[in-house]
Amino acid sequence: MMPVADKISGFIAKSSWIRKMFEEGEKLRAEFGADKVYDFTLGNPDVEPPQPFRDEFQKLAKAPVPGMHRYMNNAGYLETRNAVARMLSAASDLPVQGSQVVMTCGAGGALNVVLKTILNPGDEVIILTPYFVEYRFYIDNHGGVPVEVWTDRDTFQLDIAAIGAAINEKTRAIIICSPNNPTGVIYPAESLAALGALVAGKEKELGRQICVISDEPYARISYEGKGVPNIFRYVANSVIVTSHSKDLALPGERIGYLAANPRMKDVEQFMEGAVFSNRVLGFVNAPALMQRLVAGLQHVSVDINAYQEKRDLFYESLTKLGFKMVKPDGAFYFFPKSPLADDIEFVKLAQKHRILLVPGAGFGAPGYFRIAYCVDKGMIERSLPAWAELAREAGLAG
Repeated sequence: MMPVADKISGFIAKSSWIRKMFEEGEKLRAEFGADKVYDFTLGNPDVEPPQPFRDEFQKLAKAPVPGMHRYMNNAGYLETRNAVARMLSAASDLPVQGSQVVMTCGAGGALNVVLKTILNPGDEVIILTPYFVEYRFYIDNHGGVPVEVWTDRDTFQLDIAAIGAAINEKTRAIIICSPNNPTGVIYPAESLAALGALVAGKEKELGRQICVISDEPYARISYEGKGVPNIFRYVANSVIVTSHSKDLALPGERIGYLAANPRMKDVEQFMEGAVFSNRVLGFVNAPALMQRLVAGLQHVSVDINAYQEKRDLFYESLTKLGFKMVKPDGAFYFFPKSPLADDIEFVKLAQKHRILLVPGAGFGAPGYFRIAYCVDKGMIERSLPAWAELAREAGLAG
């Protein structure tokens, strides 16, 4: 008998292309040297946390709070939850309370907590293509069924009609991500308002509560002053799941939260379920030290200008070579069309030039590929001759 379940064995075979390509990069770096390999696979920020984080860290280290490493309330420290609630109240113009926030082990932990709280076996969760691949596994964790619905293939914006056609008596949730991984688009207020109206109408028609889960780890990374609309304003039955992995450059610390819209029907019951799920999933508690540190950093982020500079340099360079893509509004990804019909073959071709990418198939979107540009600017610049050679070999006119 296999040491793992058949289902897990199958999932491993279909698991993240991101990690597979990163492992390929390790081999290439060993063979050619790190400076001659151009790895754009992982959304792992190359920047350090901002100075206010370091200041808070040093302050706490020099004057530790008695009992600061002990267990806490299963939902997290109240002062941190209140700080998150104040920030969300200002962003949404709604009275978000600390009791409507649970501190979690990153956005992945938060999303699993929400799904465990709301899903019955066989409930459907709509995910928007292209999507972060782990969504499918998270939904399966809690007995749900993922339903893929494409965004607009030219703009990657919400296709409200397609979402509406997919909602039925089994639909329990819709997951959105803005700014989006892997496309970088931001869903504007009018799209979220249309989504809110659609969901409210379907809830009335079906007599069933539908939760819109907004996955927001990139919410503070937007360009040209383009803000990210707060979902609470537009969808009553909504939950935000997020982390400080990207905005504070703390991916290894696994610190995030979930927050429920105060307008959600039976919000107290949902929060009771979320706190229980956080505990029984084993995610309790979010790291105590990080909870204390991020409490005062709810309006702080890394230098967005540095990311925008990389975006502009890379976008202009690649589009001149003939690559076709939507210019991202936020986050730090491009999602271009593959010059070859088979995106996996294109990614393999790129490897010949020591460029590491992730095929669109890994995001449910064959025919595209993802570039993560949260890397050193020097690496982007060094990679441009290799991109030019790749473009020529792939048949782009430039």
